[in-house]
Amino acid sequence: MRIELTSIFVDDQRAALAFYTNVLGFTKKHDIPLGDAAWLTVTSPEVPDGPELLLEPSGHPAVKPYRDALVDDGIPLAQFAVDDLAAEHERLTRHGVVFTQPPTDIGTAWVAVLDDTCGNLIQLVQLKAA
Repeated sequence: MRIELTSIFVDDQRAALAFYTNVLGFTKKHDIPLGDAAWLTVTSPEVPDGPELLLEPSGHPAVKPYRDALVDDGIPLAQFAVDDLAAEHERLTRHGVVFTQPPTDIGTAWVAVLDDTCGNLIQLVQLKAA
C-alpha cells in the first residue's frame, strides 16, 4: 500500500495552481476539465512521479466550517518537507507569503506555518539529523 494522491480544499483552483506552482515551486501534473472545475494536481519537481496533491474545489458545505475551525485553532491542513527551512522561509517571505508561525525549533525538527492564500494553513517541516 502507498499514498499516490491526497487532496487539499482550495477556494479557487486557478489561484491555487498559481500559488502552488509559482510560489511554492510544485509542478502541474494534471489539469483535466470537469464542468466548472478540474482534476487539477501538482507534484514535487524533486519526485515528479511521486504523490500528487489534488487542488480540490471547496464547494461542499462541510468544507468551510472544517477549514475555518482549523485556521482559527492554528492547525495546518497539510505538511510539506523541506531540506532547509530557514532558506525556504526567506525565499517565501520575499514572495509575500504570510507565515502564521515563524521557523520554530520543536526538538526533532524545525517547523513553520504559512497561509496558502486559498483557505488553508500549511506547515513546512525540516527534520533534524538523528
